This record gives sequence, structure tokens and C-alpha cells, in this order.
Amino acid sequence: MYERTKIDSKDSLANEAIAKMRFEWVRDEIRHSVDYQMNPVTWLASDVLHYKTGYSHVKSHLLAVLLRGNGIPAVFCYQHLSIDDTNAPYSLHGFNGVYLPEFGWYRMDARNKERVDAQFTPPHEKLAFKIQFLEEADFSSILPELLTVVIEALQSHITWEWMLQNLPNVSLENATNYGLSSSS
Repeated sequence: MYERTKIDSKDSLANEAIAKMRFEWVRDEIRHSVDYQMNPVTWLASDVLHYKTGYSHVKSHLLAVLLRGNGIPAVFCYQHLSIDDTNAPYSLHGFNGVYLPEFGWYRMDARNKERVDAQFTPPHEKLAFKIQFLEEADFSSILPELLTVVIEALQSHITWEWMLQNLPNVSLENATNYGLSSSS
């Protein structure tokens, strides 16, 4: 029994180290399409790897694929945020949750841009964005797949500019229809 506990503890530390390494790589090496004005709009993890660009949703898709490929459970999380930090309009911001045996589900956001300091510091969350307005929301739901509204938006737009004008969103009133529940 003691030997198994030691192995589980070692595996837990290894999973946390792998999760941090994958998180930092996606955060630092995959450029956000808007920040770098990069095309094409990617939606497959393989395309994100090839083009080294993507919106937050596909950065989270790539990170989930990398974590799951290492046997580490990963899910998708969302916030409803102001697009330009001045209130309306709003869109969904996508990021990840990872299961760490020592902490349970831990949310992490591989978004990188100037004045954003998203970090992997379990058990303390350091997400890219904080809720600033009444109409914003930090959804506590953890979802096994990307939302269909996100996939449809990514598949429907060819350029980062077009996608920026048509970012995926769900109203707060309809959020529960998509499996999203607010933590506030």
C-alpha cells in the first residue's frame, strides 16, 4: 500500500510538471490571432501547431490535446467578457481546466498579451482576465468539448479581422442552455 502511494504521489508531481510545461509552451509560443494580426483562422489543433496562431478557443483546444495526449484530464472553461474592455459588445473567452490529483480541477488560461500575466500556479488561479462589468461572467462549468457555437464561428471565418467582427458569444440569459453556469 505504501509503495503505491509513493508512485501516485510521483505521478501527480510528474503530471503537474507536464501540465505546467505544456501550458507555458502554448501560452508563449502560440500567438493570438488578433494581437499578431495573423491568418488563417485556425480551429484544429494540428493547424494551430502548423501556423502557430489561434484565438483563445483554439489555444485551449491545442492545450487540451497536448494534456490529454499525456494522459492528463483536460476540459474547457469560459468567461463572458467585454471585447474592448469598455462594456458591450461581449464574447466568449476560452481557456482550460486540468485535473491535478493534489488540487482537483484547476483552471488555467494560456492567453498571452501585453499587460496580461496568466500563470500556472496551483492551487491559485491566475487567469488572463478578471471580471470588470456587471454583464461579464466567469462560468464555473467545466466542459469536455469546445462549445458548438465556438466551433461554428471558427469554421465560418477565414481572416482574423472577419472573426474579430463575429466573435462567438452566448447571452447570459441563454448561458445555461450551453451548459454554462456562473460562479458569481
